[in-house]
Amino acid sequence: MSGVQEYGAELADFRSRVAELQTARALPAQERLAVLDAALIELQHAAEVLWPRYERLAADDLARGGGRADPHEQQLLRALFQRLPVAVVLLDRDCVVRRMNDLAAQLFRTRPGYAAGRPLTDSLPPGGRAVLRSQVAAVARGEGGRGLVVRLPGPGSDGTTLPVTLAALHPPGEPYPAVLAAFQPTAGAEDAADAEDAVATPAVPAPGRDPVPAQADAEADADDRLSTARPDLDEVTRHAQLLDLLDDMATALLAPPAPADGGPEAVLGRAAAVLHGRFADWVIVDVITDDVSADPARPGIARRLVTLGPPEAVAGGRVAPVAEQDPAGCPLVAEALRDGVAALRVRPPDADAFGRDASGAPVLVREEVTSLLCVPLRPSPAEPVRGALTLFRTGGRGAFEMAEAGVADRVSRHIALALSRALPQ
Repeated sequence: MSGVQEYGAELADFRSRVAELQTARALPAQERLAVLDAALIELQHAAEVLWPRYERLAADDLARGGGRADPHEQQLLRALFQRLPVAVVLLDRDCVVRRMNDLAAQLFRTRPGYAAGRPLTDSLPPGGRAVLRSQVAAVARGEGGRGLVVRLPGPGSDGTTLPVTLAALHPPGEPYPAVLAAFQPTAGAEDAADAEDAVATPAVPAPGRDPVPAQADAEADADDRLSTARPDLDEVTRHAQLLDLLDDMATALLAPPAPADGGPEAVLGRAAAVLHGRFADWVIVDVITDDVSADPARPGIARRLVTLGPPEAVAGGRVAPVAEQDPAGCPLVAEALRDGVAALRVRPPDADAFGRDASGAPVLVREEVTSLLCVPLRPSPAEPVRGALTLFRTGGRGAFEMAEAGVADRVSRHIALALSRALPQ
């Protein structure tokens, strides 16, 4: 492995020297002769040193069985990895997820396919990201296995603390080692594994009676068909909740308001009350208050009209600093108002995506935002943007999903239509 790394470093140096030589085209003609001599030296180095070293390394790799692995063996290893009774994640030296098993996906409330290629540190609070990243890098450098404790966002101020063990792996044919992170399974994961084992355990026949193989196979096929056809109750329940949300939003926007409650603040307040708590922990609405119809290219001046936060933020006096923010200082809001672009962020990697409060603290970090939605308020694609609706989820609450983002998009159009009637024409 060290020989491969040394060869890679030497090849990288060779490429950088060649890149420098390519700039000789801009030199005067009388100065190109010396550069030509250097180029010939580099070509000789590639032919007499680099290529023979590559042949030796390839021969050594083939002798160690570094050729293409048996596909059946690879499938078996993948199946074993997925069925491990411990939450495990395979990382590269930059803490980016290469593979994640099912228990780890449940632990981090994500899907393995979505997590692959993304930093695992995005799933941690900002305070613990640097620690895990440094420890993973140390293990990848060959400094030995490590053990540490990480904190996942969850109910309460401390969230959920989990011990994690890091160990280096050396995949064949790869120049750099990988890092295997094993997390202690939670009680929920253990219960889920026990339930799966119970379902997978075959029924014991009655004493003295041997099941007929063909009949047993037919019954097993029937059970498989029934289990496949059985609907996912959690998904059905969530779909019904989203339909109820849309119905309550339509009722709040279509109900005739009192004479004093017909302004934009009242309309947005009714809509935000429907979303607050049941759909998002924070509901923030910014509205463009001046007339933009004369010049669609001019974004107008936005003003924050609604800011609703969770009870603990209200009690701690943290809602007022968010309400006093300038929407122009929030990059996601500014992009939604200017370009009409919606944004869905899970474990937002950019701490300044929603700007900072008056004390200079990033809002997303201070409130431990785990996911957010920012959608423009626009009645139709042909009409100008009227404002932006931003939703935060914090702590241990599940992240926004694509279906919920679609509902938020529909809700934003409904709010924009009601807002168009309330704003002065």
